[in-house]
Amino acid sequence: MAVIWSKKSWGMITGKTLIDLGFKPSKWFKEAIEYANQHNLQGADLINYVNSIRPKVVEPYEKPLAYFKNIRAESEDEVSNVRQVLETMEELMKTPTITKGAIMPDACPTGARGQIPVGGIVATRNAIHPAMHSADICCSVMMTNFGMTDPKKALDTAHSVTHFGGGGRADHFELEKELLHRILDNKYLNNERSVHLAKTHLGTQGDGNHFLFMGMSKNSGETVMVTHHGSRGFGANLYSTGMRLAEHFRKEISPNSLQTNAWIPYDTEAGRTYWEALQIVRDWTKLNHTVIHNATYQGLNIEPLDRFWNEHNFVFKEDDLFYHAKGATPLDDKFVPDSKDGLRLIPLNMSEPVLIVKGETNENNLGFAPHGAGRDISRTQHKKNKLGKTKQQIFAEETKGLDVRFFSNHIDISELPSAYKDAKNVQDQMQEFGLGEVVDEILPYGCIMAGDWDIDAPWKVKARLKRAQREKEKKNSKL
Repeated sequence: MAVIWSKKSWGMITGKTLIDLGFKPSKWFKEAIEYANQHNLQGADLINYVNSIRPKVVEPYEKPLAYFKNIRAESEDEVSNVRQVLETMEELMKTPTITKGAIMPDACPTGARGQIPVGGIVATRNAIHPAMHSADICCSVMMTNFGMTDPKKALDTAHSVTHFGGGGRADHFELEKELLHRILDNKYLNNERSVHLAKTHLGTQGDGNHFLFMGMSKNSGETVMVTHHGSRGFGANLYSTGMRLAEHFRKEISPNSLQTNAWIPYDTEAGRTYWEALQIVRDWTKLNHTVIHNATYQGLNIEPLDRFWNEHNFVFKEDDLFYHAKGATPLDDKFVPDSKDGLRLIPLNMSEPVLIVKGETNENNLGFAPHGAGRDISRTQHKKNKLGKTKQQIFAEETKGLDVRFFSNHIDISELPSAYKDAKNVQDQMQEFGLGEVVDEILPYGCIMAGDWDIDAPWKVKARLKRAQREKEKKNSKL
């Protein structure tokens, strides 16, 4: 920035001094003013110093960086889906912090063009992008092996202890004291709302594609439970904070970058504190899985034989690189500090096995694998495609032979198997692109999902009651 120094700069340095020199007011003014006055900086010395410490403006790349495309379209719907994924990736890869990227076979777009798709991975230097881990921070899967237990009995017991749908639960599990202390010590988590959510959402699984799956190991025949959910309202609350922080930095250091791709520099106090908050959310989410699994095996009065878990929606750090995996399973142990034998879980849909895989980093996978089967079309479009049949007919056709339950008692056809990509195609492309080796499969017995829970959401029930009361009053007035 070319700045003409004037005599106005002599004497005590103030914020107005810096503004008169052409600098935009910002938080760094305080540090700069203190240092300049302490060292009696004037003239060119002052300008050179301020230029050396002020945030440098970073422009997006003119052309997108190259990235690895571990995906191939195999149907008309997939052709459209892949085209949209590539379009959003082309814009995303102009983000100036990104060093490399890849997409997985289950990729599908989410949000506006330029937003990281589900099934996308990008490595960024010294930058944490909250929008790239999304509100569902640390969405993850955990398995527990119950041995030769009756799967129906196990599913019944799990149904009695889990919780799906909106909000928290009155009978929530106890939050570990050490974890609570860590929450209270982090300035982005120690607010009243965050602590409340950490307590009341513990032992809940949310809605959407989150599930509790019961099946049998193909290798051993043992009953295995798998849960899929993230950090619930606790993580979503941190995400909102992160987006505000990132936008503050974007306006200062990269105003021409897309707002959705704003970032928090790790080498700042905010960046380091936010990173620690993410680790706390990770530990909370692991506990959220654990309490449900523990309550289930305790209800069965058995001891589990094995357990492991992995995230598939998180940020993973290696030196000064931050791998943002938006719906992608980390294969490399360097990304999973509590890895067990390098094993990872990849669910497909309720009628297909949950895959247990192992794998290594190669040039095109960046150390990751798919996180599931993904979608080719939106939930809304899928429902339109099913017009002509009742929900009960569709449910009966697609869940035949399975014990599938919706916690709300309302069927959600957008979570039935036909809503997802062809599972075999995803597995074939995993093998084709070197995205993990399947070492076992958890064959499906049944599962629990939220279902269309908001039909009975309190605000909708209240609205229905009001409407019924109005109709009653209207009818009475005509009598």
